[in-house]
Amino acid sequence: MFFHFIFVFFRVVSFISFLCSFCYQPSLFYFLHIVGEQQVFWVDAIQADNGSQTRIMYSNAKPIGNGSFGMVFHAFLGDQKEVAIKKVLQDKRYKNRELQILKELRHSNIVALIYYFYSVSTSKPTEMYLNLVQEFVPQTLSRLIKHYWRQRQIIPLAYVKLYSFQLLRGLAYVHGRNICHRDIKPQNLLVDPAFGILKMCDFGSAKVLVPGEPNVSYICSRYYRAPELIFGATEYTVKIDMWSAGCVIGELLSGRPLFPGESGVDQLVEIIKVLGTPSNDEIRAMNSQYSEFKFPNIRGHDWEKINIED
Repeated sequence: MFFHFIFVFFRVVSFISFLCSFCYQPSLFYFLHIVGEQQVFWVDAIQADNGSQTRIMYSNAKPIGNGSFGMVFHAFLGDQKEVAIKKVLQDKRYKNRELQILKELRHSNIVALIYYFYSVSTSKPTEMYLNLVQEFVPQTLSRLIKHYWRQRQIIPLAYVKLYSFQLLRGLAYVHGRNICHRDIKPQNLLVDPAFGILKMCDFGSAKVLVPGEPNVSYICSRYYRAPELIFGATEYTVKIDMWSAGCVIGELLSGRPLFPGESGVDQLVEIIKVLGTPSNDEIRAMNSQYSEFKFPNIRGHDWEKINIED
C-alpha cells in the first residue's frame, strides 16, 4: 500500500510539473492521455474562421512529412475527421506569416486551416511551436506523377486539364489578394485522385507583395524558379508563380521536370535551350544589375514543332 501511494504521489507531482511548464503562456492548455496504445491530446485551440477559442481533442498523430520548416502529422479529431497538423518552431518576437495568410484564405483549391494552437517543447521548455490544423488530403501531385512514371504511363489528359484548371483557379484567387505563394511545385500541391480534387498547400514562403518593396530572390524550389529569380531580381510580381505553374503543368504532361538544372546557372541554361537566349533588354528588365555571366546565342524552339518528347 505504501509503495502504491508513493507511486501515485510521484505521478501527480510529475503531472503538475508538466502543466506548470506552460504557465508562462496563459492561453495554452496541453494535456496528454494514453488509452491503450493510443495517445489522445486535448489542447486549447483557436478556430481559424472566427478566432474563437475552443478545446479540441486529437489522436493517432503520426508523422507524414518533415523538412527545414518542421514536421507534418496525420491525426484524427474527436469526431474522427482526418486532419494534417503542421508543427513549426515559433519565434515569439514575430507573427507567423503563414498563419496570417491562411486565416485570410477560403477557397476550394487551397487547403483549409481549421484550428491552430501552440505547444511547448518537452526537451526545451523555452521553445514554442505553432501547430496548424488543416484539412487532410491524401496524396501529393509529386507522388501521383511518380506513380504514373514508374508504370511507364502518363497521366490521362483529362486529369492534366482538371488539375491544371484547379491550380490556376487557386492562384487567381491568391494573386487577387496580392499574395505570392513563391514555392509552387508538385510537392506543395495536394490531390485526391478519387475525386479529382487539387489543393495548394504550404504557404510558408508566401508573402503579400508590395510594389516597390524588395523581396528575397533566393526563393522557390530550383526546378520551378522563374528566370528573373535566377537573375537575382528582388522586385518581382506574382508572375513568378505563373512560371512555376507552367513548369508543373509541363511535368504533368511529360512525367518529368521541364528544367532539371543542378545549379542556378545550369537551370538557366536548361531554360535557354528551350526558350532561347534572352536579349540584353530582357535581362535588364529582369534585373538591371545582373552582369555575372554571358550566354551563347541560342535560338529557341519553334513552338509549332515542339512536342512532348523534345
